[in-house]
Amino acid sequence: MTTHSELWPGATDQYCFGCGRHNPVGFHLVFERDGEEMVTRYVPRPEDQGFPGIMHGGLLALLLDEAMGWAMYADQLFAVTAKMEMRYRRPTGLDAELTVRAHIERRRGRRIELAATISDPVGTTLVEANGLFVRMQAEQEAEALATFRSQGGEAGAS
Repeated sequence: MTTHSELWPGATDQYCFGCGRHNPVGFHLVFERDGEEMVTRYVPRPEDQGFPGIMHGGLLALLLDEAMGWAMYADQLFAVTAKMEMRYRRPTGLDAELTVRAHIERRRGRRIELAATISDPVGTTLVEANGLFVRMQAEQEAEALATFRSQGGEAGAS
């Protein structure tokens, strides 16, 4: 499997809550490419609790959104979340490692449709999402990437 640092060297040298290594309270996610999917694993922390013993739904959404973002970045596509639909299938406890997977389903012009799942160690789907992302205008994308690079990230080769 190819790691996100091989796909995009320096990408985590910033403060992104999901993957940035400089964010002291962030998730510090590390993604790997597995075929057409990007995959990460996350062990919930006590601070991630919503209802007692259950991971907060908003943080589960963050995991899915971040994974869908990396599914695009791996293909050198840069877009922002326009819409995300979640389906919480089962309660997600704080006691086991989670596996998050995402892939691109379809591209239509500036629109990119993705799907993502969170599963438990035995492979049971706990949460799933579909997302619609919209590519930035070329000028906005160049500006965003320049800002990103100034914070330490370098867009790598595909």
